[in-house]
Amino acid sequence: MTHSATLQLHQVAIGRGDFILCDDVNLTLHAGDVCHLVGENGLGKTTLLNQIAGLLPTTHGTITKSPLVYVSHQLGISPVLTVAQNLRFLFSLYDVQADNDTIDTALDMVGLYGLGDTSSVQLSAGQKRRIGLARLFIMTPTHAPLWLLDEPLTALDVAMVAKLEKRMGEFANMGGAVLATSHQAMQGANRVLDLAEFAL
Repeated sequence: MTHSATLQLHQVAIGRGDFILCDDVNLTLHAGDVCHLVGENGLGKTTLLNQIAGLLPTTHGTITKSPLVYVSHQLGISPVLTVAQNLRFLFSLYDVQADNDTIDTALDMVGLYGLGDTSSVQLSAGQKRRIGLARLFIMTPTHAPLWLLDEPLTALDVAMVAKLEKRMGEFANMGGAVLATSHQAMQGANRVLDLAEFAL
């Protein structure tokens, strides 16, 4: 049985404008794939994720992708909103109707239970990251079959890392695909994309 690809990169150049870091990058991810994106700092891992997400233009090559969730360092947490308001906003981007129970469940999964009414400005960097990750414990491939995760395991304790890796596996088993960068080994990854192979 052939699945249509969740993500396809065909001879993609990674870079900004004329400044190309890597060229002719090819990758096909199908339902069930968890791919570890590796490469030294400066090779363009985050740039590639931004290009796949449509936040940066692709100068040459083609990117074909399913609807996606992008969890990065910067995206989407407003300091003027409460934790619950931020999470509601992140869910609303995917037409997920998040009631209070859903919000509580998501926050509980990332160790922020009871902080829903807290102003996000009071949170540590690690806690803000967890708001961004909380939606992953609710969303399924029906909402968006592709997850792009930029260093999702950074600033997390061992138990939270294990919980998130388990969740990535569950999402893949449900028919999703994950492309994630991490400086540490990723349990459950069945694919690796090493940008060093494409560096100029």
